[in-house]
Amino acid sequence: MVKRSTGGLGMEDPAIHPRPTRVAAAERPRAALASPLIVWAIIVAGLYFGREIFIPIAIALLLSFVLGPLVNFLRRWRLPRLVAVGLTVLMTLGIVGALATLIGIQVADLAGDVPRYRATIERKVESLRHSPAGRITDYVANIGRVIHGGASTEAKPEPPPKPKPPAEAGPPQSERKPMLVEMAASPPSPLETASTLLSPVMQPLATTGIVFVVLLFVLMQREDLRDRLIRLAGSRDLHRTTVAMDDAASRLSRYFVAQLALNSAFGLVVGIGLYLIGVPNPVLCGIVSALMRFVPYLGAFISALLPMVLAAAIEPGWNMTIATAILFLILEPLTGQVIEPMLYGQSTGLSPTAVLVSALFWTWLWGPVGLLLSTPLTVCLVVLGRHAEHLEFLDVLFGDRPALTPVQNFYQRILAGDSEEVLGHAELILQHCSLSSYYEDVVLKALELAARDAARGVLTPAQKSAMRGTLSELIDDLADRADGPVEGARKDKEAADACEAQGACSPLPVHPIPNHLPETWTREGAVLCISGRGFLDAAAVAILAQILAKRGIGARTMPFAETASVHLAELEPKGARLACVVSIAHGGEPQHLNRLIARLRERMPAVPVLAGLWLADEGQRRPGFTLDADIVSGSLHEAVEAVLAAAEADPARPARQDSQPDPAAAVAVAAPGPVGQGA
Repeated sequence: MVKRSTGGLGMEDPAIHPRPTRVAAAERPRAALASPLIVWAIIVAGLYFGREIFIPIAIALLLSFVLGPLVNFLRRWRLPRLVAVGLTVLMTLGIVGALATLIGIQVADLAGDVPRYRATIERKVESLRHSPAGRITDYVANIGRVIHGGASTEAKPEPPPKPKPPAEAGPPQSERKPMLVEMAASPPSPLETASTLLSPVMQPLATTGIVFVVLLFVLMQREDLRDRLIRLAGSRDLHRTTVAMDDAASRLSRYFVAQLALNSAFGLVVGIGLYLIGVPNPVLCGIVSALMRFVPYLGAFISALLPMVLAAAIEPGWNMTIATAILFLILEPLTGQVIEPMLYGQSTGLSPTAVLVSALFWTWLWGPVGLLLSTPLTVCLVVLGRHAEHLEFLDVLFGDRPALTPVQNFYQRILAGDSEEVLGHAELILQHCSLSSYYEDVVLKALELAARDAARGVLTPAQKSAMRGTLSELIDDLADRADGPVEGARKDKEAADACEAQGACSPLPVHPIPNHLPETWTREGAVLCISGRGFLDAAAVAILAQILAKRGIGARTMPFAETASVHLAELEPKGARLACVVSIAHGGEPQHLNRLIARLRERMPAVPVLAGLWLADEGQRRPGFTLDADIVSGSLHEAVEAVLAAAEADPARPARQDSQPDPAAAVAVAAPGPVGQGA
């Protein structure tokens, strides 16, 4: 092996033997993928094998969110923290003890009546067998047995009887009576009796004790725990981290308190309804219904089984059972579809799939207790994902917010050429913002993404054609929509805040319609909107012309193909007050815009030119490049402002005929940043 000395140390030259470096670089992505999987596997294994410890801690943490507002209320009455926390915990312990005692009494009462209920149910089952439905069922069952066991129904010859063995010779022996032996057990000692009686409740009592000890500790050390979580989450930006933690705690407290109150009210109404119907043990049924509503989707319907069975067991007929079923069929949809959205709306922040998956996961991990805690625990994880950067994937996986931003969603739909989906997406966003804001914040930013992909050469001609067709249909469909403040747009504050957080409803001012526009600016062709040579520039020009038309400006669009010298000579600039050249070309210096501006000035020397280079990413603008135009705009908003300012400064305006200002000189609108106004 050839070696080259490096510094006298006898090391191999990396230029000769680079293979280990390449192998390490190739294995690095595998290690980066395997490390998180190993960490999460260890966490799941720890939660599974340590469930005896983690279940009480989880219950105590969830109870701390419920009882936190009560502790704060008592603290406002100048009570010491120890007294406030003690009173809260003692009250909670008393409620839990009263419920446990009540459930025990109800279960004991129900167990005493089980034989009578069983006899009633057996009589009803027997009566069902003799009913027409039962006879039809037996008939179908007999047909099935005949079909599947026809060969076995054929008559078979009976075997001959076996001969009896002859009686043994000898004199008959006298019969001996067996002796009865009775084993008397010694009476159990008091210790054994106590152990037998307490062993079924020892585990629940121990779990309850751990829960309340941890709960007392969490409520006493609440601020200290918050400071430690802030240190773990990131102490560099204390303001942001503190606001995030307080927001997460308040959201969870409001949700858990609302859910507990709603489920308790549901159980109370169920108990009262069952009492009026005449179902036995209505208190037990109400408590079970309140607890089972914590189980997503199927909890309320499962809780209806117990009262329906009791109703069927106590009455010979079926009227009570039907009334019980009607009670649950009315209460559950009313509570889940009407009262819950009014009470806490979408504060859970969970998608339906996440609720189902979390229920399966936590049930597999912690059993029935995990099923009851699945939704609250997943809500905690989603809230952490929204406020902790390293846990953002939890919000993406389980949250109800869209995985894609409105800009990305719009681009994906125009890329697929689905005009109906694009229009539905637009109708949804336009409920919270004006038309110009939608064009500015969603459509044009999505077109910039498309221009970026086109510059990279990843778009096929078919995809470009589909985009142009879809955008043309969208602009035509929105032509009749007014561009102004949306009536009732901010009623759904959470939806509007989420929309603004994703950049789809920025509070851009709506351009007012000028009063007494000069007639020269309202005629068709007063503003020539000319597109660049980019494949999406025509859509941007159509958007500008539509917004100007809604302001009373007579705009006319002109494709780039008609701006060649041959075609431009045929252009009649009579009546044109302003020319707008717009492009969203990505990458490179759009020198063709300057050449186009030069041709326009040669053909229409008296008409000022507005150049719009609309790029969502300001970093794409070259520092040394300038547009040789009278006015330069960096966005749709700036372009509309410039046109309206030019119209108001027109010498033909009656209020300003004495000043005779020049439209180009009256408007000094320049895009911020390196793309400045040309000389």
